Amino acid sequence: METGSVIAYLVSLVIMASIYGVFCLGLNIQWGYTGLFNIGIAGFFCIGAYTSAMITTPVPSGVLGQYVHQLFGLNMPFVFGLIGAAVMCGLVAFLIGVPTLRLSEDYLAIATLGIAETFRLIFNNERWLANGPQGLMGLPQPLHSLVSGRNYDYVYLVIVLIVMVIVYLLIEKGIRSPWGRVLRAVREDEISASASGKDVFRFKMQSLIFGSMVMGVGGALYAHYTKAISPDVFTPLYGTFIIWVMLMAGGSGNNKGALLGAYVIWGIWIGSDFLMDMLPDVIRGKGPYLRFLIVGILLEVILLYRPQGILGEEKKVSKLFD
Repeated sequence: METGSVIAYLVSLVIMASIYGVFCLGLNIQWGYTGLFNIGIAGFFCIGAYTSAMITTPVPSGVLGQYVHQLFGLNMPFVFGLIGAAVMCGLVAFLIGVPTLRLSEDYLAIATLGIAETFRLIFNNERWLANGPQGLMGLPQPLHSLVSGRNYDYVYLVIVLIVMVIVYLLIEKGIRSPWGRVLRAVREDEISASASGKDVFRFKMQSLIFGSMVMGVGGALYAHYTKAISPDVFTPLYGTFIIWVMLMAGGSGNNKGALLGAYVIWGIWIGSDFLMDMLPDVIRGKGPYLRFLIVGILLEVILLYRPQGILGEEKKVSKLFD
């Protein structure tokens, strides 16, 4: 493999790992710091991706308009797509949280799982909304007119890293404030937090909305990188399960661990392609299933021998910078 191809491959790997890192940061707010059991990440992934796509693309016209059905196309800049994705996911999280957060965590898990599959099926079956199972293609990419061809990946890598760092710093600022300490208190003992005068429901709602908005940003970044989205992308495996594995591997309750887990697990996931190429032809056809098996076994090993993850939870969180 040529040096240029290796570099391009690594750039693509880092872009996708960074996008998944954003998802892990969102999940870490909810689970790592507040103890909210969200197993419907794929739903917010889907909502963020489609919202940004429909905000930034123009309304189909001409011959294409006969085949592509879309609710609206505002043709707005990429930044508005990110903001719209975050706002829409925050609204959906609020609607989910109102009836569930006063109940036990099992209800939130059921609600988020159901809403994730519901939104995927809506986008799949309602052609008037976003072209049904064919999905949306040719999504605009920021600054693409300045750089063409494969070199654009370098530009998008910088964009993704900037967004990821901004999200990371915002979360760190919040977690290392009194607000973040209340979230940890709610996670450890809701009764004690409530007895201390804290509105547990309100803090849970804030955590659910904030984390979901971050996931919406991740969905938007994914959509504009791949330039094409369809409902079959947002399955529980790629949209929920692998993100949970990343967070558990890196260290729940640690934002640095969340990012590290995203890079490590995505590297293993992509690197398994080379392992599949080394297998006999009879087994190679079952490569995707073997990859699932590898990640599943890895999760079991983590839970058994390193349940705190690679970095583990930080004990001192009072200050952003020591």
